[in-house]
Amino acid sequence: MPSEIASLTPLGDHGNSMTMVRTLLTRGTGFILCMFLGGWSLSHAAEPVPVELQEVGIEENLGDAISLDLEFVDETGAPVPLRAFFDGEHPVLLNLVYYECPNLCNFLLNGFTEGLTGLRWTAGDEFQIVTVSIDPREGPELAATKKEAYLKLYKRSEAREGWHFLTGSESHVRQLAQEIGFRYRYDEDQKQYAHAAAVFVLTPQGEISRYLYGIDYPPRDLKLALLEASQGKIGNPVDKFLLFCYHYDPKGRRYALFATNLMKIAGGATVVGIIAFLFYLGIQHRRKENVSVT
Repeated sequence: MPSEIASLTPLGDHGNSMTMVRTLLTRGTGFILCMFLGGWSLSHAAEPVPVELQEVGIEENLGDAISLDLEFVDETGAPVPLRAFFDGEHPVLLNLVYYECPNLCNFLLNGFTEGLTGLRWTAGDEFQIVTVSIDPREGPELAATKKEAYLKLYKRSEAREGWHFLTGSESHVRQLAQEIGFRYRYDEDQKQYAHAAAVFVLTPQGEISRYLYGIDYPPRDLKLALLEASQGKIGNPVDKFLLFCYHYDPKGRRYALFATNLMKIAGGATVVGIIAFLFYLGIQHRRKENVSVT
């Protein structure tokens, strides 16, 4: 029983989750480290792949649409199609976890929630969050417990209608995971799921816009990914200007300043400055001519 309770409680309630992760990694927890490499390609691995991680990883399907008619069960026990979370106006952040996961899922959700708290925007207003359990044995009761724990950590009561914790049948979970490109497997020896860590960013129409990997989600990356997915439907002009200045770096798996666009902005500002200066000189010259005539 204590281990079950621990798996349902955000690690943030017992200290800094990021510090705990670093401690685990320095002690050589290779199994978790491997799973953190969300987009790691098995075919390019330098060393033999552990049996536990075979057929585990993420294959990006950018631009593909997920099946919005897939039906799941929400934390209240009500059946709900994915379509209910896509209104054509707001982007959706999707993550695949399982609620009794003793390690990686808690780290992912803690880091994700920490990033969310740094955003000015709130789930339910500018975007939606859908968290789906990959374990078909889990039900609404576990989902509800997990939701309450993370809403408490999020500290925004208005997000209750914007963050949804779902469970579902094996076939529907597998289909969603396949469409997203999320490969996972159940380890009979460990009695755990081996899976990667990522947040999937979808457009208001249900198309895959971006993959954010790992367990650390800086607010800036979440914001830019949401702006990108919303296709200009959320955010103010300043936010959209930021998206012009930043682009997603697939190697670093982070949004980085786009030097070319910055140069364009600087060049444009220089041209405007020169024109303004010439205009000012022209006005001054005319004033002097008028004075000399009078």
